[in-house]
Amino acid sequence: MRKAEVIRQTNETAVTVRLDLDGTGAARTATGVPFLDHMLEQLARHGLFDVEVKAEGDLHVDAHHTVEDVGITLGQAFTRAVGDKKGVRRYGHAYVPLDEALSRVVVDLSGRPGLDYHISFTRARIGEFDADLVREFFQGFVSHAQVTLHVDNLKGMNAHHQAETVFKAFGRALRMAVETDPRVEGVPSTKGTL
Repeated sequence: MRKAEVIRQTNETAVTVRLDLDGTGAARTATGVPFLDHMLEQLARHGLFDVEVKAEGDLHVDAHHTVEDVGITLGQAFTRAVGDKKGVRRYGHAYVPLDEALSRVVVDLSGRPGLDYHISFTRARIGEFDADLVREFFQGFVSHAQVTLHVDNLKGMNAHHQAETVFKAFGRALRMAVETDPRVEGVPSTKGTL
């Protein structure tokens, strides 16, 4: 039962995340930020995670706090759901194309937060969404999931496609990393802990 529920309440946001790592790819999202909802749906579908995210934030200011806090809360839920990491593959990677765009995401359930992020968006806004917030989401996730994450958009001309390939690859890389491997005894580390 690799599931978790996390509630995060601040003066800027109220976020609830429910996560099932062994789901079917179902997503229910209501963040008040439509593009973020769309990206979370990609993460769930391609990771085969069941994800429920509800967020209320100070959107009258902008979407920054909401997007960041959703990343933080999802990261907290992820680390709780994955548990002691015994028997998991630990590493995951994925390349995902969408028309002209291609992205690569690589993850290590290392227990150490680290983000190496390379996306040069072709425009600053994707509809009403500030493209800079993609990095804020991933930084929040990484810091609280305690994972090392490499995010590279290798090419793309359409900023929507660039972001979507990244989130799809993120879901697939996480899915690979949390899969159980019957040959792995204990934690996949010579240190004996992650």
